[in-house]
Amino acid sequence: MLAEAAKSAAGGAASASAAAVAVARTLTVATWNVAAVNNNPYEYWLTIPSLPAYEKLMVNVEQFLEHPGEGDVPVGDVFTDDMYDRLERRMVDTAGWGLHTPTVRSYWEKDLRSRKIVSEFVRDKSLGNKRLASMPDRITNTINVLNKEDGGSSSTAGTVCRPAVINMYDGDLSSVSQWYDSWESFMFDTSLNIRTGKKDDEGNTLTASTVPYEMLRPIKKSKYPDVTEEEETASLPLQTVCGAIFDAILVHMMNTVSTPEVWQPIKKTIADGLVRDKIPRTLAILERRYADDADIIALQEVSLALVERAKAGKLGEMFHVRTPAGADPARDQNSVVLLKKSTFPSAGSADDAEEITSLVEGRLGKDAPVARGDILAVRVEDSRGVPYVVASFHGDTNGLATAPVLDALMETLSSSAEDGLESRSRLVFALDANTYERARPGKQADVLRFGERYVSLGLSSCWGDAPQPSNYTTFNARTYLQPQLNKACKSADKRKGGDVNPKDFILFNKDAYDVQNTWKDNTGEGTYVEDMAFPTLTFPSDHGILATVLREKGKDECADAGVGKEGVDTCSS
Repeated sequence: MLAEAAKSAAGGAASASAAAVAVARTLTVATWNVAAVNNNPYEYWLTIPSLPAYEKLMVNVEQFLEHPGEGDVPVGDVFTDDMYDRLERRMVDTAGWGLHTPTVRSYWEKDLRSRKIVSEFVRDKSLGNKRLASMPDRITNTINVLNKEDGGSSSTAGTVCRPAVINMYDGDLSSVSQWYDSWESFMFDTSLNIRTGKKDDEGNTLTASTVPYEMLRPIKKSKYPDVTEEEETASLPLQTVCGAIFDAILVHMMNTVSTPEVWQPIKKTIADGLVRDKIPRTLAILERRYADDADIIALQEVSLALVERAKAGKLGEMFHVRTPAGADPARDQNSVVLLKKSTFPSAGSADDAEEITSLVEGRLGKDAPVARGDILAVRVEDSRGVPYVVASFHGDTNGLATAPVLDALMETLSSSAEDGLESRSRLVFALDANTYERARPGKQADVLRFGERYVSLGLSSCWGDAPQPSNYTTFNARTYLQPQLNKACKSADKRKGGDVNPKDFILFNKDAYDVQNTWKDNTGEGTYVEDMAFPTLTFPSDHGILATVLREKGKDECADAGVGKEGVDTCSS
């Protein structure tokens, strides 16, 4: 329970202070990036003492990609000209991308087919920065679908996987030729019934039939500056080709460093423990440790399948579950807010809990690296009639959108007359800020600069006004079996090369609250083990859970504090 974790985090406060806290109004908030795109059982280094063959396999993969030697053959030896010709016909005849296929064929004949599979393709930093292989993998790796036969009932929700090494695909990948037949059929022939993210007049989620290639999105130069204008224009067929080449190389590699009889059962063991049970394990942690005590639970990178399961279980009984009106079913990474029904009794009605996400997004520049579903902001009143704006946000990898989104949110609050918002709303903003302890200047968001930013806006955080750069909420190390090899860590270098950073925050109006307790959790048991890489087989996310108990300031303190810097009276109730 949260209460137990709070007691542990408090470390034993004085009895007089405890008595004062007992009579104060508190608000308990938890936030968790549940990392919806984590369908690759090989993505992160794991410790599995009971499966020694896993460590041997992963070290062999690392050695192949670090020192391929004679194994560094041309791409055309693995993904053949015949495969390319077949793929091109499908891109023209089925997808209708004929206008751009001459450009892509030129890339194939003059560049891609002659590249070495490891040193010039898998390890190529430019391809990684352009997301030409990782973007199609992200979108089509694992797709949440509904069963057509019963009209798309959520009770029949499931997933389908692109034929690939780096997901839960359970078909036979004993050879590249077997893989390609299955891959082509999946990408261009398989009809899937998915949620659209929209609702009909009665509030029912609408569904649509689609084929995987239709789910791909253009890769924008504004978000990925290394992409050329020509590549942006042809990005749909170009990423399809690069994604196919990448998948083919991985199948070839696995059958080179191991045998299908060894590596495929290992994949199944990990998938069962870490991926297939991800949604029920995630919900079990929230239900067991956080549901009873939290007033607000903010989640990021949430799949719509998880949302449906949450609504149907304990969380749905205790909380109003709010998702963005603009949720993207293809990308399927959405920010979500859960509002305790006893604390916010009217939040289940769209009329009484107005979503203001579009107002926030409207204040962002057109080049801000923010995707559909990244932001959710709702205005709601608690049981006393006190107005709040509660927001959840998932920042881009480098955190460059975090400050602009914060500014846009505060501008929205300060423009109450223009937008019809209650000018005295309290703000609770939970986010994966993607800030860094040692940020690359101009390339990543620095955690201390972020602290200065929110303080200048009249806010504080669960970490105080000045966050501690070494107070990490992530510790993950990627393996060599995932599309972004620039992020891969050697087996002996997980701590130094991993993503170990202070990324997660809960912000609030400094005039309204003091922090009573804050704690982290990377075990699912309300405790945080420092220097432990995660996810694990029992904690299925690469972000820790962050929770805080906020204590309302007394009326006299509010009178002294006055109105916040953005004109928001945060103390009135």
